[in-house]
Amino acid sequence: MRASHADRERAVDVLKAGFAEGRLPQAEYEQRIGRAYEAKTHSELQMLVSDLPQGPAPQAQFEPRPVPATFMPMQMPPPVRTNSTATGALVCGILSLPTWGLTSIPAVILGHKARAEIRRTGERGDGQALAGLVMGWLGIGGWALLLLGIAFAVIFGH
Repeated sequence: MRASHADRERAVDVLKAGFAEGRLPQAEYEQRIGRAYEAKTHSELQMLVSDLPQGPAPQAQFEPRPVPATFMPMQMPPPVRTNSTATGALVCGILSLPTWGLTSIPAVILGHKARAEIRRTGERGDGQALAGLVMGWLGIGGWALLLLGIAFAVIFGH
């Protein structure tokens, strides 16, 4: 493994301590210092200090630790689905005007069914279901008023 600048400095510190304790003559100390600064690998540094009492600090083998949850990306909950029956109720309610109220009854039926499903499953779309219900009932009410008006006209028109 390649040596870092810090590894070289540790080896030089060991050589300085060995020279200060009188374990190395000055010429050998200077030669080893030069080779320590030129060393490319840990094994080259180890050869320079292996005969001295304190070698370079061994490289600790770290086991990878799991990343703390604080630094993990946030896990977003899956998006809540919109109830498809509620969407159907809304579409039928919107279409009740262009279809002359033909889709009003399906809008009411789908709206009630969707609201029950939404309460049971927690899905989104309660506003769509309610809008479909309201438009459906308005369409049914419009037909009821039209038929009632025709009945009055037939009965009291003569």
